[in-house]
Amino acid sequence: MKNFDYNNPTRLVFGKGTAENIGKYIAGYGDRKVLLLYGKGSIFANGTYDKVTRSLRENGIDFLELGGVKPNPVISKVREAVGLMRREKVDAIVPVGGGSVFDTAKACAAGYFHDGDPWDLYEGKAKVTKALPIYGVLTISATGSEMNHNSVIMNEEEKKKWGLGSRAFYPRLSIVDPSIQATLPRNQTVNGACDTLAHVFEAYFGGTPSTRMQDELSEGIMRTTMDSVRILLDDPSDYDARAELAWAATLALNGLNGLGRAGDWASHGIEHSLSAFTDIAHGEGLAIVFPAWMKYVYREDPEKFARFGEKVLGIEKASAEEMALDAIEALKVFLRSIGAPVTLRERGFTEDMLLPMAENAVMKGSLGSLKKLGKEDVLEILKIAF
Repeated sequence: MKNFDYNNPTRLVFGKGTAENIGKYIAGYGDRKVLLLYGKGSIFANGTYDKVTRSLRENGIDFLELGGVKPNPVISKVREAVGLMRREKVDAIVPVGGGSVFDTAKACAAGYFHDGDPWDLYEGKAKVTKALPIYGVLTISATGSEMNHNSVIMNEEEKKKWGLGSRAFYPRLSIVDPSIQATLPRNQTVNGACDTLAHVFEAYFGGTPSTRMQDELSEGIMRTTMDSVRILLDDPSDYDARAELAWAATLALNGLNGLGRAGDWASHGIEHSLSAFTDIAHGEGLAIVFPAWMKYVYREDPEKFARFGEKVLGIEKASAEEMALDAIEALKVFLRSIGAPVTLRERGFTEDMLLPMAENAVMKGSLGSLKKLGKEDVLEILKIAF
């Protein structure tokens, strides 16, 4: 296990009915004027918008609104929001939505204090030095953005989907109310589970030796995620399963699961290239990419893949290699069983797209830690996934 220094400053408020208290918390911190940021309208249908705005008004919080954040969040929306925030001189941002809304809020919070284009921060032309406070209400559990320092934004014109991390990105407070996720469409619950599993995989299969405690934590998150999504597909209103899945998604990427480990992150890099070329959901892309990546790299650490098969999927075989291969196939069976795609063909990709996507994936350099991947490696993985 590697050395680590862990401090997560986000205050997380978790549980049924907690979304209705967002205004009270913001008032307690002393901020009086906020930007309410959201996506395309699901918060109106499930009543979350009414709960949040009522709470803001009751606690004397002045707010302006901006909707239209896309599932793969784009820099043009960040630019629009930053301009509005500067004109109105807001004190903070309130994202109400899933990871895309939180990621956009983080970009806006930092872009507010940057004199140039907010995209400069993601290109590495400028550094994040300061950010507005973020008070979020999570409506889809998937990315872990509610309790981490990461943000991913796409430049749609340049087909670049870049991630950025900064301690300034940690939300000051996030509310996770599993009850407001009961009306999520089936595919969004599935995508959230796939995203959660992928975040655990990135740390678990990163190649760092002697991480027993972290492995046990990862395996618990994986089993809980898989069990919970199965229950929710039969009964979307099951609060306990919804709460378990929500907490698993937060734990997968709030920093705790990754402590003492390098993390691989090649699969995320490859998936970002898929999103740059199509409107595929992030969780769908990861469900396709991860088994293909596993098949390409498992020989670098067959014992860990065998452990995954035994501890998470209940596989028992004579050799580590047999267990590893069976585990990869069993993962694909599970993904199919919950309705996730496992091939690029299923989502309309064509063979002529593979090379451009491989080139896009390595624009910033090689990927991965378990096995360093260049363009040709990524291309082979995409062929396996095709």
